[in-house]
Order: sequence, then structure tokens, then C-alpha cells
Amino acid sequence: MTPLDRKSWRVLALLVLLLLGVIILMSMLRGCSSSEIISSDGGTGKSGGDTIDVAIDYSPMSLYTYGDTLGGLSHDIMVQVARIAGFPVKFHPVTSLDRALRDLNDGLVDVVVADLPVTTDFQRMYRFTEPVYLDRQVLLQHRDTSSLGAVDAEPVKSVLDLAGRRVWVVANSPAETRLHNLSAEIGDTIYIEHDEQYGAELLALLTSIGEIQLCVVNEQVAKAMAKDSPTLDVMTNVSFTQFQAWAMRRDAAELAEKIDTAIVRFKATSDYETLLSRYLK
Repeated sequence: MTPLDRKSWRVLALLVLLLLGVIILMSMLRGCSSSEIISSDGGTGKSGGDTIDVAIDYSPMSLYTYGDTLGGLSHDIMVQVARIAGFPVKFHPVTSLDRALRDLNDGLVDVVVADLPVTTDFQRMYRFTEPVYLDRQVLLQHRDTSSLGAVDAEPVKSVLDLAGRRVWVVANSPAETRLHNLSAEIGDTIYIEHDEQYGAELLALLTSIGEIQLCVVNEQVAKAMAKDSPTLDVMTNVSFTQFQAWAMRRDAAELAEKIDTAIVRFKATSDYETLLSRYLK
């Protein structure tokens, strides 16, 4: 088997593992029960009535499985927000941010819950909710770059070292916009790579095994992945600390007001601080 074949099989194996994770996740969602929360069958499409359709990113910070428990900071916050606001919510797990935003634009979902910083560029396109927590974008790289055997495998010690390098991001994510801006700031080209099917978790996994050299994801996702992948270095910041919020269509003023009010109320509770301590500290 050629090295290319081995690489393709490893990437395929990671994709299969992620797919199995999503299938397990959807099964757990179907098994959940609550008077206010309707669980998802994984498809997209308007549920009708008062139900709010939420596309939620399958990642350590949004929606994940811990043993036999369903969790994730954004998932847990949305559950509490829905309880306070008094509306049922249907979760649609997604692995592609690009797909989730298309579904939002097409009216198939009402809210996109993902690792989305409130940036000027994204605010032109979407209405953001009240911020739910703080995060920033960081560079992920292999700790032992000498083992990768690539010509340009020198470690990145600062963003200036990204000049002329290839960096992977989630397709159409704020990280992509940030790298375009950073390229202009340092006065040199950063070659940006992405695949519509590659979410932040897969990019981190591919980096940890050396299939790709550099990727940019949110810091909290990076730290969560680094706990299980000690080969990952997460020490290089790419952005300042940013508000993280959920995206909605710009014409969804009434729903946005209800969600914002519920977020503000929940953030004033000790339960909110407990969630931050559980997931961010």
C-alpha cells in the first residue's frame, strides 16, 4: 500500500469514527425526554408550531457525548434558555458549519449553535444573540514537528511565522476571515485550506496524527481535544478574546428578543457559573 493510500485510509477511518459518534449522539437525543425539549432525529426541516429548530455543532464545546451522557456547554445553555423562554427546541446535530449556515439562510433552522465569535463580517450577514461565553482562536500544531518529515514543518512560534504556510480552517468560519485579515496584517500570503466536511474536531485529529500541519480552531475546542491528544500544541493565539454567540437570521427580531432575554436571565444564575466551571476551567 502506498503512503498516499495509507493517508487516505487514515482520514477515512477518522471520518467513519466521527460519523459513528454522530449516529450515537442522535440515538441519545431520541432517548432524551423533557416537557420542554424535543429531541432530534438528526434531519433538518422546520418542525412547525412553537418548536425552535436548532442546528448545533458536533464538537466538545457545543454537543458531545461523555460516556453515556449528553453534554456540551452550548447544548446545556440552550436547554436552560429554552426552559426559561418557555419554548420547545429540536436539536439537529451537524458536523459542517457551512451546511448549518445554509440551512439557516434557507429557513430550515432558526438558530445555529456553534463556535461563532461575534465579528463585524458575520454581523453583516446574521443576527447574533446575547453572548453566551468568551473564547478566542488559536493555532493547533504538532508538538514534535521534526517527526512529520515535511519541508516546511518548522514550528510556528508567533503569527508572523504563518507567512507562506498552509493552514486549515473550518469552511466559511470566522477563522477563515481572521486568517485573510492576518495575511494582510503581516504583509505576506497565508495559504488557507478547508473542506466542507471537515469540522473543528476532525481538523484537530488530523493535526494530532500529522496528516495536516496547522489548523485554527477556537481555544476551548483546542484545549478539549488536547486533553486526549498530547501531541497537540495549542499555545499560539491567533485572535483576541471574543464574545461567542449563536447566529440567527437578521429578520428574526421577535425570536431573538425572547432568546436574548432568556440568556441574560440564565447568565445571572449560579447554574450558569457552574456550567462555565465545568466546561471552561
